[in-house]
Amino acid sequence: MSLSEEQRCEIQQQQSDTFSTRRSVVPELEEILYKPFPVLDHGFVRVIDYMGDDAAVVQAARVSYGKGTKKITEDKGLINYLMRHRHSTPFEMCEIKFHIKLPMFVARQWIRHRTANVNEYSARYSILDKEFYIPAPEHLAAQSNTNRQGRDQILEGDYAQQVLDLLRGDAEQTYKHYEFLLNEEEKDPSRPGLARELARMNLPVNFYTQWYWKIDLHNLMHFLSLRADPHAQYEIRAYADVMLNILKQWVPFTYEAFMDYRVGATHLSAKGLKVIKELLKGHPVNQVQSGMSAREWRELMEILGQDL
Repeated sequence: MSLSEEQRCEIQQQQSDTFSTRRSVVPELEEILYKPFPVLDHGFVRVIDYMGDDAAVVQAARVSYGKGTKKITEDKGLINYLMRHRHSTPFEMCEIKFHIKLPMFVARQWIRHRTANVNEYSARYSILDKEFYIPAPEHLAAQSNTNRQGRDQILEGDYAQQVLDLLRGDAEQTYKHYEFLLNEEEKDPSRPGLARELARMNLPVNFYTQWYWKIDLHNLMHFLSLRADPHAQYEIRAYADVMLNILKQWVPFTYEAFMDYRVGATHLSAKGLKVIKELLKGHPVNQVQSGMSAREWRELMEILGQDL
């Protein structure tokens, strides 16, 4: 993880400051506030601010004063009910703001989640650092033959090293050209530096960017349900896994319900539910009888742990 000296000083200052407040705070989250958690080779995730906690979810659901009920089991039970029946509004009452450093290609994938407030580092105004993502050898994989968005076997031997050398060499070369175009290092008076908004054009998408990302609890869980999934691309999943642990520290009751009813659960179609009912009655059912497509049938059998 790479932090500038300015960022280190800023974090130390933020962590040393204390404020009194009448708002509810979460001690576990206060402990990690502003702390950068490393992701990939140069990236990080850190919590900048937050609003609300598990009690705020309960309060919103009951539209009451105070911090919900006096019994923790009742609050926990209500959160489970809200999650189980997909009530979203109470969870929208909590918000969290992250500072995230990530490769550009991950950011372009991430931004598809249009339910957050985002402000990104601008290469029109500032010069990008010489930091780019190179996959670790265990994540350098071939294209899958069955999944257009997936990876297959790990590359090995001389070919794997050649691929890594190409990725690193291209990034080094394009950054060298970027510096030349900017004319910031040599300050050659015989030529003006190219405008920053143009000089950035040739940089590959493995270079790092940064942004502030603010989102409510409901939409954060939707993001994590997709990006912390084993089928998600490894690089974005690495960030989601860190944020999933932060969610656990922020709203532990909500996290537990989320893991139980979303992450560890599954969604069944009407046809899939009918198949299960028939199987429970002891009636054999095959794919043709089910009326499901071959892919739907295969996915259902995987859920049930059945061999095709």
